[in-house]
Amino acid sequence: MRQSYLKNAALLTGSDVVLRLAGMGLRIWLANELGGEGMGLYQLVLAVYSLFITLATAGVSVAATRLMAEELSGPASARGAARGMLRRLLAAGLVLGLFAAALQLATADLAARLWLGDVRAVGALRVSALGMPWMAVSAVLRGFFIARRHVAPNVFSQLTEQTVRIALVALALTRTEGLAVGVRCMLVLGATAVSEAVSALCMLAFYRRDARSAFAGQKAVRPADPARRLWEILWPVEGGRVLASALHTAENMLVPACLAVYLINAGGRTAALEQYGELKGMALPLLTFPFGLLGSLSVLLMPEITQAHILGQTERLNALLNRMLRLTGYFSALAGVLFWVWGRPLAQLLYQSADAGFYLETLAPAMPLMYLESMVDGAMKGVGEQKAAFRYSVWDSILRIGGVVALLPRFGMKGFLAVILLSSLYTCAANTGHLLFSSGTQHAFRRWLGAPALAAVLAAAAGMVLRKLLADGFAARLPLQLAALGVGGCATTGVFLLAAWPLGLGEEAAALWAAHRPGRPKK
Repeated sequence: MRQSYLKNAALLTGSDVVLRLAGMGLRIWLANELGGEGMGLYQLVLAVYSLFITLATAGVSVAATRLMAEELSGPASARGAARGMLRRLLAAGLVLGLFAAALQLATADLAARLWLGDVRAVGALRVSALGMPWMAVSAVLRGFFIARRHVAPNVFSQLTEQTVRIALVALALTRTEGLAVGVRCMLVLGATAVSEAVSALCMLAFYRRDARSAFAGQKAVRPADPARRLWEILWPVEGGRVLASALHTAENMLVPACLAVYLINAGGRTAALEQYGELKGMALPLLTFPFGLLGSLSVLLMPEITQAHILGQTERLNALLNRMLRLTGYFSALAGVLFWVWGRPLAQLLYQSADAGFYLETLAPAMPLMYLESMVDGAMKGVGEQKAAFRYSVWDSILRIGGVVALLPRFGMKGFLAVILLSSLYTCAANTGHLLFSSGTQHAFRRWLGAPALAAVLAAAAGMVLRKLLADGFAARLPLQLAALGVGGCATTGVFLLAAWPLGLGEEAAALWAAHRPGRPKK
């Protein structure tokens, strides 16, 4: 079991890194093809699109994982009930997917005109709706395979989906150069819908192959009280996540509108979309990209945090939370210092955008707060505090909307950066404080943030010296720019690790390896 657990963790982490790299490469290419205004329009469409994705998939994904785990944990003689439950889950998913698709198609014109304030988004909203039923079916089957602890089908389908998406987007955009931005955005979202269909077909093929062994060849029978069990999971998860997604969508709609007020004499709506696209479509994806590398830590620690909580092992739970917070602090501090020192030349190299570099440099110091908040949110759900996490998330969205309305018309994008920084501080403090209180863990902020901050300061000082020494390389041709950035980033990382290792990073890395090394007996 330990070998299988580590194999699944390694497979999930490796695939996540590959998918994030591919997704980041696609975003960089899209940014250069569509430009700042095009990326702004694309991000606006995604804001509405994500709301309907949540409606189609959020509840059935969680319900499939939980209910199939319950059914498959029973005796082999009851596998017919498990097959019956899966059929009901697929039916529920298909109904939700079709409903979300129909609703998005019906409201596409209204959403583009009144919500987004840009009629060019109509086509992209309509074609993206076609992928909703496929997404819902995939969400149910992914939950089924997770319940069986088979991660390979999920990994293969996601890799196939990303490959198809990249190929179709590249084919569409290389043959439509010079066409209107709205048409090109529509083609990108159409490629996404096709890739979702291909992914669902891959999942169905894997299911047909595994169905006999999963259900011991038994025919489907009615499981115990399926409607009540499904509804008890579906409505709170679906309702909560749709509410959170709706608030997030409202914020994303307000940002360009409020920016346009500030830029009324400097380009208006066009300039607002360009700045919005540079932040949301260029800078923020780069800032969040390294978080994928924390996937291995999450995969290894989160199940053990849940187990320790359920078994009442307070001392072990506290030790696991302490390790998670400490390692996250070191990793996020390293990511922050790299973006703070090298963000401007990186943005110039990838996007030829000075504004994106400014956003990276400004938000880099907040990366420890962003990453800690995300890890703590997962830990809170592991210890049964998901209601508190959801409550803080809703309040954060409300406060962000208020900040956008109050600050952006007066201060422009600087006001939005202030909103992001204050939001990160609030959510990190609220979630971390609640987690420590509910688990009985004593705070150790000097270990979690103080030591990483000291290592980051030393690495930042060394990095700034290196940046000046390598200035000529950044003004040269592309190969020398890449070499200068690579040397500078690696050297800064080396200084950080050398400084952090005796401050506690080495101790935690050794303890994590000892706890999860191959061959270690499972307690």
